[in-house]
Amino acid sequence: MDLFEYQGKQYFARYGIPISQGEVADSVEEAVAVAERIGYPVVIKAQVQVGGRGKAGGVKLAADRSEAELHASNILGLDIKGHVVKRLWVERATDIAKEYYASFTLDRAAKQYLSMVSARGGVDIEQVAEEEPAAIARTHVNPLDGLDLETARDIVRRAELDEVAREEAAAILVKLYRCYVDGDADLVEVNPLVLTTAGRVHALDAKVTLDDDAAFRHPEWEELAGAAEMDDRERLAKDKGLQYIGLDGTVGIIANGAGLAMSTLDVVNQVGGSAANFLDIGGGANADVMADALEVINTDQNVRSILVNIFGGIVRCDEVARGIVTALGRVEEGWPIVLRLDGTNAAAARQIIEDYGSDRIISEATMLSAARKAVEIAAAGGRGERS
Repeated sequence: MDLFEYQGKQYFARYGIPISQGEVADSVEEAVAVAERIGYPVVIKAQVQVGGRGKAGGVKLAADRSEAELHASNILGLDIKGHVVKRLWVERATDIAKEYYASFTLDRAAKQYLSMVSARGGVDIEQVAEEEPAAIARTHVNPLDGLDLETARDIVRRAELDEVAREEAAAILVKLYRCYVDGDADLVEVNPLVLTTAGRVHALDAKVTLDDDAAFRHPEWEELAGAAEMDDRERLAKDKGLQYIGLDGTVGIIANGAGLAMSTLDVVNQVGGSAANFLDIGGGANADVMADALEVINTDQNVRSILVNIFGGIVRCDEVARGIVTALGRVEEGWPIVLRLDGTNAAAARQIIEDYGSDRIISEATMLSAARKAVEIAAAGGRGERS
């Protein structure tokens, strides 16, 4: 679950990470009231889960009431890369001397946590990594050892943060690590972590992604999830209990298992196509689940073909095939389906599909051939022939 900036800052504050004084506003009147309360100058920031807010006009400095009214009215309702601004974060303006970067995430290959700290904050960290990789101090942290203050001091020294900022930055890094681990996050990122002209260090921005699998430990996350930014496809999928992430491509994806679903996305991309979604139906590939999955994908106006990629391990392919046939009778006419079934009882499953004899289903023997067929159909605007 990705948090909005204001939620991320509130999450940071639980762990003692200093942030700018600010409050949330849902209207122009509320934004002005917040600005009056915390004192000018203030920064009014669009709350959308996408980068590039500043360039799009979603971050503005207001020196007085009239500017606060003007900027709040202009930002609310603003479309930033397809995300409409419905909420604002109004915070006390900060006099910035330097901007840094700090984050924690998981390095799966190393099976350890990864700290990244840089004196080159305030810009795209991917750009820094590409142009000047030595500018980022990367440090693996063993989960069994954790991060102590002495190690944090060494990290900020290697990152070449200004000496005046190092002690406070190291202390914040320890707190950020606690936020990452104890807060059950997949990612915590501060960009920028700022040194003020008064010589203090605090988080000026917050990017937090929480680990959904840890939600059972955090009933308080329900409130955060209620504010999550979802499009209509994702909302429908959530209502149906599906593991779905909407993307921008033309090939709808249904697979059983997160690994297979991600591999399917990769193969579609390798053969020149683009996936419209990630959808993992897990082990429950029965008629109800398949019908729900097809319904969600068919609501996507960009989709021109659907690739169903099933490997029968615990679940039998013939059961999946019967589920697909039953599901097709429940959903309205949709895009052509390219089907790859392999594993337990795959031959029987293919026979069930063949006997069904629908022009909507095109069977392919391998994942690669299925991906190619689905991409070909999508490129042709949804027109395909059975093979």
